[in-house]
Amino acid sequence: MKEIENVELTFLSIDDYQELKSAMIEAYPSMPDSYWEEDEIQLLINRFPEGQVVIKANDNIAGCALSIIVDYNLFDDNHTYNEVIDNYTFKTHTLDGDTLYGIDVFIKPEFRGLRLGRRLYDYRKELCERLNLKGIVFGGRIPNYHKYADKISPKLYIEKVKRKEIDDPVLNFQISNDFYPSKIIKGYLEGDDASNEFAVLLKWDNIYYQKPEKKNVNPHKSVVRLGLVQWQMRSYKNLDELMQQAEYFIDAVSGYRSDFAMFPEFFNAPLMAENNHLSESEAIRELAKHTSTVVERFSELAISYNINIITGSFPEVKWNKLFNVGYLCKRDGSVERYEKIHVTPDEARVWGLQGGKYVKTFETDCGKIGILICYDVEFPELSRLLVDEGMDILFVPFLTDTQNGYSRVRNCAQARAIENECYVAIAGSVGNLPKVHNMDIQFAQSMVFTPCDFAFPASGIKAEATPNTEMILIADVDLNLLRELHQFGSVTNLKDRRNDIYALVRK
Repeated sequence: MKEIENVELTFLSIDDYQELKSAMIEAYPSMPDSYWEEDEIQLLINRFPEGQVVIKANDNIAGCALSIIVDYNLFDDNHTYNEVIDNYTFKTHTLDGDTLYGIDVFIKPEFRGLRLGRRLYDYRKELCERLNLKGIVFGGRIPNYHKYADKISPKLYIEKVKRKEIDDPVLNFQISNDFYPSKIIKGYLEGDDASNEFAVLLKWDNIYYQKPEKKNVNPHKSVVRLGLVQWQMRSYKNLDELMQQAEYFIDAVSGYRSDFAMFPEFFNAPLMAENNHLSESEAIRELAKHTSTVVERFSELAISYNINIITGSFPEVKWNKLFNVGYLCKRDGSVERYEKIHVTPDEARVWGLQGGKYVKTFETDCGKIGILICYDVEFPELSRLLVDEGMDILFVPFLTDTQNGYSRVRNCAQARAIENECYVAIAGSVGNLPKVHNMDIQFAQSMVFTPCDFAFPASGIKAEATPNTEMILIADVDLNLLRELHQFGSVTNLKDRRNDIYALVRK
């Protein structure tokens, strides 16, 4: 390993050609005639100067990376190297392409072990992100395969390299730089006898890629502002008075330019006071008669205040059965329904509530979200189904009377954020309803949870309300941080699931 005093990453110049040629001959001793011709280098520089870089150590070329941009739809995964570079004319390069294709990268032997190759790969990744390309693709040589070709297949060779049973410094290096094997290509590079002309198609996905918009529409926001309503249970004369209070909170959170407002589970329970002369099961069915009106008014408020409203939940009668449901009222005027899947023993015994059947994600102008009502968050399978559908934020409206019940919801919600690498927001009610049977005293502390990694709070808590106090909680969550976590987190829960030995399926 050569001691270095200075390192510089710079664009390749045609003036570097003779030194580049010598460096290539040293880098590829098994392929001494495979260096680039001067006119080919000049053509690459002319077509795509940003894609051609060298790294210099002690003012000498230590390594080089050459690349072009291609429309990958024009190739299938069984392409050859010569097809990609169009017989060294590079006519396949197009600034309208979607993929950065690596056509060469090397480090001179005397400079290996200094992580200079990582700098070249990092530059490619940064270039890919800056140009908003889908990712990086290249055919990786497996120069040690010829030693094993008479014993094992290329597929088994790669598996053994990944398990560290065989040392292949080239493939190991590429995998350690976040490139993943996609396919084995036979006959990729003519004359590569060391690899038996096999290559591993390696890919890296740009998690920040945004598909170019053909229409003049706004893409999903990357930073989303959440507004949680910690609702005070109190007596109301009628539905109009309750909705005036609800509008007050919507006005408040929209004043902070929030994208979402969330209310707690059964926040309209005070209206049951007028039916205390009935049994609990009859009183809640009377409350259910208000649900369609409340949803209609929330939808109007979502449009007028330009905010997406998660209505908490209400009782609803369908097919003469009583369900606990809520509605997502979007600011574009559309309305979608969600159900509580698991009802608590007390809800079933006292009110006769039935569990719902449908759990789904919802497309919004701020990405995909999920909504689980209270007890449902204590069943990890539900949120795992939602995150598999692309959920970024899970909303949990809840209603708990004791600190024990609240702790179950709170701790399970935080676990869902960690295991699913998503944000989780919970909102509950506080205070008491002495004039409503089966409601008693409420305990709540509304919170926003995050995964636990370096880009997030160490505690996994983004924001928290004061316990048992009527208030709003405003918090910003960055969806791009989730994309980065999925790829580069200290641990990657979603990627590391052992789908080969277990799976979660819908019925």
